[in-house]
Amino acid sequence: MKARALVLPLLASLVAGCTPTRVDPAASLPKVERWRNAEAGAAATDPRSLASWWQGFQDPVLNRLVTQALAANRDIKAAQARVREARAMVDVAESTLYPSIELSGSGGREKRIDRIIAVPGPQGVKLVTPAANAVSGGLVARWEIDLFGGRRLEAEAAAEQAASTDEGARGVRVGLLANLATNYLELRGIQARTGILREHIALQQQRLRTVQALFAAGRANRGDVARQQTALRSTEAVLPDLLRAADVTIHRLGVLAGETPTRLQTLLAPAAPLPAAAPRLPGLLPAQLLEQRPDLRLAKRTVNATAAALGAAEAELYPRLVLSASGGFGALAVGGYPSLAETVYALGSGLSAPLFNAGRIRAGITAADARLEQAAAEYERAFLTALEDVENAYVGHRAATEQVEQWARAEEAAVLSHRDAEAFHVRGATDLLSVLDARRAQLEAREARVRAQTALAVSVVSLYRAFGGGWSAGADPVASR
Repeated sequence: MKARALVLPLLASLVAGCTPTRVDPAASLPKVERWRNAEAGAAATDPRSLASWWQGFQDPVLNRLVTQALAANRDIKAAQARVREARAMVDVAESTLYPSIELSGSGGREKRIDRIIAVPGPQGVKLVTPAANAVSGGLVARWEIDLFGGRRLEAEAAAEQAASTDEGARGVRVGLLANLATNYLELRGIQARTGILREHIALQQQRLRTVQALFAAGRANRGDVARQQTALRSTEAVLPDLLRAADVTIHRLGVLAGETPTRLQTLLAPAAPLPAAAPRLPGLLPAQLLEQRPDLRLAKRTVNATAAALGAAEAELYPRLVLSASGGFGALAVGGYPSLAETVYALGSGLSAPLFNAGRIRAGITAADARLEQAAAEYERAFLTALEDVENAYVGHRAATEQVEQWARAEEAAVLSHRDAEAFHVRGATDLLSVLDARRAQLEAREARVRAQTALAVSVVSLYRAFGGGWSAGADPVASR
């Protein structure tokens, strides 16, 4: 009784001293109230509206590709498998919190030289080693009492790791949707530019015929013809590169959608314009990124997991209490003698504490503490990178918007110039080459405007990617499997 009175207060003090490590990963993050480069159109946004942002383009083909990709993309499938694996490992970790019960049984036939019996016979008494049939079985139960929370913290670390795998799967989804939309928009931009280039080639051919006619009439020299031939061949040389870019982009879209590279050729090869509509600009506050971007959520989970792992490492310094119980039976039959049977049981407990391990436990705690510091630094870095992504996306969108406006004005001026040149040509005030040159300037301005429009549409995708759009809080990462 006196020993018990000393042990219980000691255990209580140890439990009080083994408080699990807890950190607030957001405490050291910089406080950012607003975006410096946010545009007026980026009004406050409900994070739930970011889940299906691509539908804002109002493009049925893009919607179809997204649906197919979410169901068949191999990166999505691999991420879902990682989620299932991590969740199973949580069950493995949590199983250590409960008793384990095992059923055992054995049987056999044996001869042992320490069992010799005398058997009477015609020739007298004979010493023999009889065969024995032995059967045994029983139940064994074992339970390590989690006095200082080490096993619970290990289970908590596994749960946080599983949650981080969920966030990783959401991050794969966000990246997939952004890549898919970007490639689709670039494909439509390439196709529009290809159509303009074909018009440009036809125009250069017409200009060459005009120069050749002037040369035949003695109003142009051979150098004029050669220069126009060079301009035509240079323009024609751009066409194969655009066609190659279109095919490569279609192949990429096929793989993103979970198909063979050429499977979507029939669907995507026919030229189509860029979507006329665009999603509304997202406008979350900087602090909302912490809950919306999967990479930040993953980094936070990693901090929590490493903090729990540090607590579990510290718990190794303290004693362990194990309770055990077993019960069973055994039977032995020797020769023709009656079998012997017995029932046995045992109850036990054990308390062990580390005394000397050459610094292994302390080194493990130091390593776990270093991992926690790394995870916290990675969380801070991820947040700074997220801020950079959003600011850069806003800058890119503003620049693309200005370029579209400028090239639209340039194209309007080129259209007026072409009309004037045609009017002057009808009245005989200018030659056909001036009309063709004005038309060439108009096509160049249109091609530049298409480039800018493509960049503008892609910049919207970049904004939604920077804000972590493409998933909803209530969606299970493995639900679509």
